Amino acid sequence: MSTTTHLSADTMTRARELIALYPEPRSAMIPLCHLAQEQDGWLTPEAMADIADLLGTTAAEVLGTASFYDMLHTEPVGTHVVSVCTNIACLLNGALELLEHAEHSLGVNSGGTTSDGTITLEEAECLADCDRAPCVQVNHRFVGAQSAESFDRLVGELRSGARDAEIPQHGTLNRVRRTGGLGADGARIAAERLAMVEAISARAAAAKAAEAARLAQAAKAADEARTAEPAADVVHSDGDAKTAESPQSADHPDGTDG
Repeated sequence: MSTTTHLSADTMTRARELIALYPEPRSAMIPLCHLAQEQDGWLTPEAMADIADLLGTTAAEVLGTASFYDMLHTEPVGTHVVSVCTNIACLLNGALELLEHAEHSLGVNSGGTTSDGTITLEEAECLADCDRAPCVQVNHRFVGAQSAESFDRLVGELRSGARDAEIPQHGTLNRVRRTGGLGADGARIAAERLAMVEAISARAAAAKAAEAARLAQAAKAADEARTAEPAADVVHSDGDAKTAESPQSADHPDGTDG
């Protein structure tokens, strides 16, 4: 395990607090990915290596998990990720026209990032704000239905910092530090982990004992079969010997000479 060097001291402290909430450290992988993304704005290879070290797994497994989820970015994105929904309700209310305007206005195609690094534009599936179509999110915060004109105003506000109070930079899902509620007692977690290890060991021991019993039974059956085979040969041989001791004449089946 290498010494973690990329995640900040505060991020490392928060990461360990998150890990302590789960019976298995690997269960904290996705929360740790979000935490690392909050620090850098995206999941860097260095951050994924640190997460792997914290969880006792590999960077490849962290990447394989993170790459499955749309909310986790394994490549650089802008300070603000602007998502335009093009699902059916939004589509019927001008989503494609809005997306086309956004691409023209920002000078990038969907999936691209502006040259100043402030805006990444993406086409999204349903964002669950269908009553305000076409739905737009910025860094996973709803900003309501947008027209071409309001979209341009929104971009201007994002670039100027006017919306920073309500829309933090990409990667920050929750600005409230969790200090209770879902917190778990450390002693209880340790006791549950120990009980889990003991249960696993007990199941493994029972399976081993059952396999040993099965092998012993199979060996006993094989020994009994080998013992029975020579006895059958003896019985067969005795019968042959008795036949040889009292030969019968072909001319006199009763065994007499005349």
